[in-house]
Amino acid sequence: MMDESGDDRRVARREFLRSSMRGACAFGLGGAVGVLATRSRPDELVWQLDPDTCIQCGQCATECVLMPSAVKCVHAFAMCGYCELCTGYFEPEPNALNTGAENQLCPVGAIQRSFVEDPYFEYTIDEALCVGCGKCVKGCRAFGNGSLFLQVRHDLCLNCNECSIAAACPSQAFRRVPAAQPYLYPEGYPLEPRRDRETP
Repeated sequence: MMDESGDDRRVARREFLRSSMRGACAFGLGGAVGVLATRSRPDELVWQLDPDTCIQCGQCATECVLMPSAVKCVHAFAMCGYCELCTGYFEPEPNALNTGAENQLCPVGAIQRSFVEDPYFEYTIDEALCVGCGKCVKGCRAFGNGSLFLQVRHDLCLNCNECSIAAACPSQAFRRVPAAQPYLYPEGYPLEPRRDRETP
């Protein structure tokens, strides 16, 4: 049978554990707030890709320290022609204008094609699949209107002191930009996008 002093010790131990947990949570929360405050400094710079300088060399897919890359294809819907034959979606001379893998330019099937109304189709990017190879962007710029372009996604990017993609980029398309305005847009990008999802 437990005496009164044993009950007191058990209660004291329980209170000590509760206090320790509260302290650890407060410390962790304070640390998280500190990290967020540090990440949102007004003078902070982040890496970004200039879509007008980019030559779609494929280095974004292979040189990033992350796999898959933090660089993703973005679709400016307000610029898109919703073409039946999208040169960012289809291989150059496809067998047919359908969603067969053999007809698609994207090596990982990250572009989804859906019918809107004759003769219009919508193309959306599944960023979780996108590896940042730029093949779709190259096709869109060569024969389309440039509505597909590459951007560093800052929710993924580690913002390395020396970006390995920037070091390998043959066109020097990577540069530091203010964290407050972390995205660069191609020439002709609409100032007022028609849809929220157009803005990276």
